[in-house]
Amino acid sequence: MVAALLALAAVRALADHAPHAPAVLATAVLLFALYAAGPVLPRVRSSTPAAALWLTAVALVWMVLLALTQDGVWLAFPLFFVQLHLLPLRWALPAVALTTVVAIAGFAWHTRALAVGTVIGPALGAAVAVAVVLGYQALYRESEQRRRLIEELTEARSELAAAEHAAGVLAERERLAREIHDTLAQGLSSIQLLLRAAERAIPDRPGTALGHIRQARGTAVDNLAEARRFVRALSPPDLEGGSLHAALERLCATTARSSGLAVHCHLSGAPTELPTPHEVALLRIAQSALANTVQHAAADRVELTLSYMDTEVALDVVDDGAGFTPSEVPAPGSAAVSGTGFGLSAMRARARALHGTLAVESAPGEGTAVAVTLPCPAGPDTAADPPPAGPADATPEGPAA
Repeated sequence: MVAALLALAAVRALADHAPHAPAVLATAVLLFALYAAGPVLPRVRSSTPAAALWLTAVALVWMVLLALTQDGVWLAFPLFFVQLHLLPLRWALPAVALTTVVAIAGFAWHTRALAVGTVIGPALGAAVAVAVVLGYQALYRESEQRRRLIEELTEARSELAAAEHAAGVLAERERLAREIHDTLAQGLSSIQLLLRAAERAIPDRPGTALGHIRQARGTAVDNLAEARRFVRALSPPDLEGGSLHAALERLCATTARSSGLAVHCHLSGAPTELPTPHEVALLRIAQSALANTVQHAAADRVELTLSYMDTEVALDVVDDGAGFTPSEVPAPGSAAVSGTGFGLSAMRARARALHGTLAVESAPGEGTAVAVTLPCPAGPDTAADPPPAGPADATPEGPAA
């Protein structure tokens, strides 16, 4: 726009053979060179004093052009935008007002009259420029606010995704720890006890030792099947061929054969079909409770009861062992023997993951009772995807859980 208006002023001066035509052409060229130098100078865009100095030089040359030809008045309109763009608003508005006054005075001096149109034209141009620039600045501020908001939302989403990933990793670690503790670790512990008993029986009772070795071999086979199905995330082998009650009966029979304890399994209420996560959780809790009883309780008798109620299913494991004080047991992983202390914590986490509860009652010399209660869903498929378990419960595993 500036180049076109300067060319118009120079061409008209030359076409009209004005006496000042060479001066108009020279001033127009100088003004265009000075104006074009503004975007090239970095300080003009980054420093307000430098921008004010450059605008003052442009305005002075423009006033010379306005004094030479009335066509210079049209340069006021682009100058309005540049002043509003480079200067703070408190400086830009007075500069626009001063430019408007100079434009009106210069045009009136050339026409030798101050008409209404002479005043309204530059004033209206200044008003339009101010309105356009202020509107643009408002839109720019809103755009910047939205951009910052989008950046904050993107950052928050990234942080949330990272937090969810970390929570998922922790939940998966807890799940793996529970599965390994309740399957492979318990099986390996049973194999160790059986082989130790076979080692003691070999000199005097080779038949008994052979029986222990066969039981250890059977336990190893079962654990191998557990490991393969665990890797493929399938149901436990004991649940694939029958009901939960049948799986618990087989567990009790196996525990009785391998440990010599009197282990009895009872059923209360009418059995109903449970979702697979409920059956897996109850079976794993029973395995962990019986394993702890065998290893720590020094009990003679264990009673396991599965109870079906209208809205809940409960599992109770009661032994007549040495018992313990639940409030005095060490935290998980802090026991003297490395790798112990996770049984009760894992059982509680399994129950909590299915919105259930687990209670432990014990006292020294009075045995131990472990009771887990899970709510029964409306149908076998409604709890196929249980909510992820939270952090493991801080209550540690006792010696007779």
